[in-house]
Amino acid sequence: MKKLYALTVALMMAAVAVQGQVGFNPEVDTVFVPTTVVMPPSPLKMQIIFIGGHDTVQTTATYGNAAGKTLAKQWHDFIGFTPDNTGSGDLGWVSVNHEMVQANNNIGDGGGMTVFKIRRDANTDSLMIVPQTLTDGRAGKFFNVDFANTVGETGMNCGGITSTADGRIWTAEEWFQANNSAIYSSGAGVRDTSDFVIGTTTPNGFPGFNGQSLKKYQNLNYMVEIDPRQAKAIRKQYNWGRQEFEGGVVMPDNKTVYLGADATPGFFSKFVATTAGDFTVGNLYVYKHDNTGADKWVQIDNTVLSNMVNFRDQAVAAKATMFNRIEWVAYNPTDGNVYFTETGRDLPGSAWADEAALGLPYAPHHIARANVLGTTPGSSVYTDYYGRVMKYNVNAQSVTVHIEGGPTLVASPAPADYPAYHLSNPDGLNFFVVNKGKPAERTYMIIQEDLNGRDRGRMPAGIANVSCEMFLLDMTIVNPTINDLIRISAVPQGAEITGAVALPDGKTILVNSQHPSATLNPFPYNNSLTYAITGWDLFATSIEDAFGQPQGAFKVYPNPVSRMVFFENPTDVALFDAAGKRVMEAVNITSLDVQNVTPGVYYIRNAEGQTTKLVVE
Repeated sequence: MKKLYALTVALMMAAVAVQGQVGFNPEVDTVFVPTTVVMPPSPLKMQIIFIGGHDTVQTTATYGNAAGKTLAKQWHDFIGFTPDNTGSGDLGWVSVNHEMVQANNNIGDGGGMTVFKIRRDANTDSLMIVPQTLTDGRAGKFFNVDFANTVGETGMNCGGITSTADGRIWTAEEWFQANNSAIYSSGAGVRDTSDFVIGTTTPNGFPGFNGQSLKKYQNLNYMVEIDPRQAKAIRKQYNWGRQEFEGGVVMPDNKTVYLGADATPGFFSKFVATTAGDFTVGNLYVYKHDNTGADKWVQIDNTVLSNMVNFRDQAVAAKATMFNRIEWVAYNPTDGNVYFTETGRDLPGSAWADEAALGLPYAPHHIARANVLGTTPGSSVYTDYYGRVMKYNVNAQSVTVHIEGGPTLVASPAPADYPAYHLSNPDGLNFFVVNKGKPAERTYMIIQEDLNGRDRGRMPAGIANVSCEMFLLDMTIVNPTINDLIRISAVPQGAEITGAVALPDGKTILVNSQHPSATLNPFPYNNSLTYAITGWDLFATSIEDAFGQPQGAFKVYPNPVSRMVFFENPTDVALFDAAGKRVMEAVNITSLDVQNVTPGVYYIRNAEGQTTKLVVE
């Protein structure tokens, strides 16, 4: 069926025209670099709910400075959601990571996180921020998560975890540094580099590790649990190891946690709690696909702090399977399996050469890819430009490619020749269910791009800025390819699209636009922002059907229409009123703007002479 690619591209053209850039050739310069958030047409609606650098967050007393308020940090990344099950009528708490490292007297040094509570307007379905008063006395709408006074700062809050069992939230510290001098440079980072003592200098320690000392840089790069209701950190998850954490997922059993690290090699790890809901005690494992026997997980002793601080050494000793930058990890509620993005790296060969020399195995799909390329994964010419989404079969303990990025290109084509379907460097990953509990129920994977490069088709030739996109993938498709992707949104030029999470009521997906160009986009799109896409509950059937081809020889949609009408293929069109008078015409287009046409019944004809009725509202 017709996918959203042409639809969204046409919408991007329309967005530029609205901004007064009518003379700009959309076929070349505007399709791939929108200056606002791009959305498909009705029934989906976009709403901005949180703007970095603009909205004010309430802060705790930090570094001797009194509690107060300051502007929120930028670089929004992970979005966590914790439902409010108290009967208040509120939806719940939203937790937004800031993948930004800075010295900040009010928010705290290093990374950061903002939380706020939302409810839904019963009349409009739009989201509203709920004012709160926390137990520490802070009052307002947006709250800075206190890491400085609880767990000793964080380093670059990137991905994270929303527990599928109970909505608990962990934020990931991705910023891996090797010494204290690296964590504070040129006025940015963590200023206090004195040793950190677990459980002594903070109110929330960790069983078995309290009283033990770490170099300050060694206290960074953990999953960190927070309390979104009170906007403060609970503990660093020392027993999951110190890694370049990006993503993870707590399984429905509330015991098993799968974790990914953004590194080359990146290791796939697993923690299993002894008691459901208590993640302070349990066993830690690393994945080794060629392990002898049915069990592909090798246990690592996580009761010794030095083992956890030097987790990579433990993984190397276990000869764990090597992946190329594992990022987000997600649980598919339909099939019960775990999926993760392997974002890719242009030339990974030298990055994992040392570990390969020690006998660590490459993930089988890298060996297969290298064979096709006529090389080996450890070669300096082995390439992995586009990345992919992986599937971990929980029962079989096997990891396979679910959808490969691409298409594989030697050179980037011109915008006019750019492929209609593509996927470059998938990063953010999640799932949501449309029409839950109804006959048309369907599960979709949400895939978000983070372009690691712009060549070889990741961006068209001549495009200076990136344009990252978000796709949906129907999980009923057995062997999906990029041609099955449904392109649902794109963010302003320079931005990464990330953090997508569906709200439990099935109406809304929350998404982040991270680090857009501050000078090339209009306000508020020149700031990192969190926006909502609402209207998913209005699809009577599947998304493909809703955006599919209507009946009739000449396919146009939507119909009726109030603004943009879209065509299946580029064509010449002429619009006639009910009396047969030509009122508009255009050449070689995929969409037509009819907002200035008087509402009524019209007829639209294409270059092949096919005509269909069009109702303009």
